[in-house]
Amino acid sequence: MGAVSLPSIAPVDHGAETHPSSGSLAPAASTLDQESREWLRGLRADGAERDAAVARLHALLVRAARFEVGRRKHTLPHLRGNELDDIALEAADDALMSVLRRLDDFRGASRFTTWVYKFALLEAAVKLRKRAWQGREVPLEPEAWDVLATASAGPEAEVEQREVLHAVEDGIANALTPRQRQVLLALAVNGVPIDVLADRLDTTRGALYKTLHDARRKLRRHLEECGHAPLETEEH
Repeated sequence: MGAVSLPSIAPVDHGAETHPSSGSLAPAASTLDQESREWLRGLRADGAERDAAVARLHALLVRAARFEVGRRKHTLPHLRGNELDDIALEAADDALMSVLRRLDDFRGASRFTTWVYKFALLEAAVKLRKRAWQGREVPLEPEAWDVLATASAGPEAEVEQREVLHAVEDGIANALTPRQRQVLLALAVNGVPIDVLADRLDTTRGALYKTLHDARRKLRRHLEECGHAPLETEEH
């Protein structure tokens, strides 16, 4: 039997966007470059010294967020310059809070400034995607089942593919819980960004990844029980 491709959502979907983190043990100071040591010392200090370090860090994050907003602004052509700058500033503010919470996660694999830069890029990208979906309905039902079909080699292959597609529809309708069905259709079929869906459903990316994984496992088992080949995955 032919197989139907169902796109999978990896934990780094839409641009490898996970917060930089590498463990709970801080690196030995001797393994860090001098600039990184100075950043950590200033951010862990007290009083005016810490305030100055935080201000310098925020300025760095603002530059990074503005860079990412500028790189992606073509996706939101209706936004004006001041609106884009507001998004960049909000991203920098949130990135600052994330960096300060995760100072002990910095392992020294790169310069400290390179490490924190990624926080701003991530926050800016997430906020732009959310703004792009603002006011839009999140599709939780398949807009067209044909999106699951792959190009067939001929009439016989097309018939086989249709049989598998019907089995997929049946599995989604009957083998999954309502929540699993909702998440699978939104993420894997309709292409809703995971951070947008997490915001709409008031949950976390991690919880959605777990739900999606469980849904795909159930659906794969359902197809195998129906005598069809397992789903082919397309990582992206």
